[in-house]
Amino acid sequence: MQLVGRTLSPFVRRVAVTLSVYDMPFESLPLSTVTDGAAIKDYNPVGRVPALILDGGEVLIDSSAIIDHLDEMAGDAALMPRSGAERRQVMRVMQIALGAAEKSVAAYYEGQRRPEGLTWAEGLAHLEAQALGGFAALEAILTGDFLCQGRLTQADVTALCGHDFVARVMPALIEGRFPRLAALSARLNADPRIGATAFKG
Repeated sequence: MQLVGRTLSPFVRRVAVTLSVYDMPFESLPLSTVTDGAAIKDYNPVGRVPALILDGGEVLIDSSAIIDHLDEMAGDAALMPRSGAERRQVMRVMQIALGAAEKSVAAYYEGQRRPEGLTWAEGLAHLEAQALGGFAALEAILTGDFLCQGRLTQADVTALCGHDFVARVMPALIEGRFPRLAALSARLNADPRIGATAFKG
C-alpha cells in the first residue's frame, strides 16, 4: 500500500499510525497540498490528503473512510470497537479529537497561510476557540492512561495527531494548557511504531 500525503497533516498521520499499529506495511508518498496539488489530484480529484493506494490499485480517500477499511482488515485487533456502547463511546471521543484537529488546521491556514494583511482576526480567534474547546474536552476525559476503555483506541490516535500538529505549527496555542494530552503524546510517541510516523521535515 502507498499513503499519499505528509504526516505533518494530522489526517495523514492518523492513517499512518493506524497502519503501523496494525503492522500493515506501506510506502509513504509525502506529497504536499501546497506544492504538489496537481499530483495529489491524480489520487483525489478534490486535491486533499490522505489517499491510500491499495495493493490492487484501488484508491481510498478521506482518513475516516480509509481507517474504516483498515479496521475491517484488522478484525479483532481494530482500534475501534465493532458495535454497541463501547463503539459509540470511542466514536464520540474520536469525533471530538477529529473536530479539534480540523479547527486547528483551519486556524493554521487562516493565521499563517493567508497573504499578508488578509488574515481575518475574528475568524481566526473563533477557530482557535473551537480547537481549544475540543482539546479541553479531551483533557477532561483523559483521567487515566487512555481516553477510552483503558486501552489504545482510535480516539487516542486521533487526539495524538491533532495535539502534535498544533504543538509543531502553533505551539503557543496549547503550551502548558493540556498536560494530560501532552503526557499521552509523550507515551504514545515512545512506541516506535507511533513515534516513527511523526513528521520529520
